Amino acid sequence: MVDILNLTFEELETFLVEKLGEKKFRARQIWQWLWNKYVRDFDQMTNVSKQTRAQLKEHARIFWPEVVTTSKSQDGTTKFLLRLADGALVETVLIPGSQGRITQCLSCQVGCAMGCTFCATGTLGFERNMTMSEILGQVLVAREYLNDVAERPILRNLVFMGMGEPLLNLDEIMRSLHTLNSELGLQFSPRRITVSTCGVNPEGLRRLGESGLAYLAVSLHAPTQELRRTIMPKAARWELNDFIEALQSYPLKTRERITFEYLLLGGVNDSLEHAKQLVRLVSRTKAKLNLIVYNPSGDEADPYAAPTEERILAFEQYLWSKHVTAIIRKSKGADIKAACGQLKAAETGATPCCAQND
Repeated sequence: MVDILNLTFEELETFLVEKLGEKKFRARQIWQWLWNKYVRDFDQMTNVSKQTRAQLKEHARIFWPEVVTTSKSQDGTTKFLLRLADGALVETVLIPGSQGRITQCLSCQVGCAMGCTFCATGTLGFERNMTMSEILGQVLVAREYLNDVAERPILRNLVFMGMGEPLLNLDEIMRSLHTLNSELGLQFSPRRITVSTCGVNPEGLRRLGESGLAYLAVSLHAPTQELRRTIMPKAARWELNDFIEALQSYPLKTRERITFEYLLLGGVNDSLEHAKQLVRLVSRTKAKLNLIVYNPSGDEADPYAAPTEERILAFEQYLWSKHVTAIIRKSKGADIKAACGQLKAAETGATPCCAQND
């Protein structure tokens, strides 16, 4: 059985013509039913002949992730624990913004291989990559959920900042981005999509940049190679200086900048000296900084703590004094373990990575 949601538009055309003996125009009809009208049953495709629907039911399936639990934060953040077809569990988060606009944080892997010491997802280890249908199934679940909310909020932005490292699943990420950009389907503009990476794959970084299908965010979190090696040991295998050099040639649109994400860890990377090192580093690129305050896990074994308000403000003010755009991002969803670094899918108290305000 073909997972029809895992076919790109061109692959769907080929499947319909070569497998079912249909005309190419059927692909356009079916594509819109799948990605624009969100049907889960071939029988709901009323402008498709009964014969074609019968063949589709025989040779293909429509599978959405199953919503296991839905958690709602006091600040309006919503987290879904999803079960995939093979039983694997992942999480996705809806983050409320201004004027009823919603940002969705998407996962791209079951678990994560990076092992960053401050991230709950990293403790899971890596299980497998997610397919395009599993990645975009998160969007389908979110839109169905929001359609039933009385205020009818708009799913405005997508950020690949959930479970997993996108550049380690780049083929499926690229297929997903092409489908997201489809005018017949989900209809997300590239400027509404952000892909975040730790910086592990030079070729993947180049491919993403040349595609123009999304904006880039970089999980930096340390201003020196030595500190990065301590808190992000696997990401640090790509030397920080070489990584920055690669970012210097990353293709950017007019007025576009690379977003550096910097998680402030109390007593670890939040001093004025760290701020000075950070300025020297990011000033080599066309960049802006998102400062994110660490969310303690509540576990006694947690090696990190949140920085003091005084150190947070001093850090931010120093960056601005050196003409580096820096914004302290207010994390959301901490009370349901949906904030940055807290995602760790499990049936008992699930929790991937990133709830921030937009």
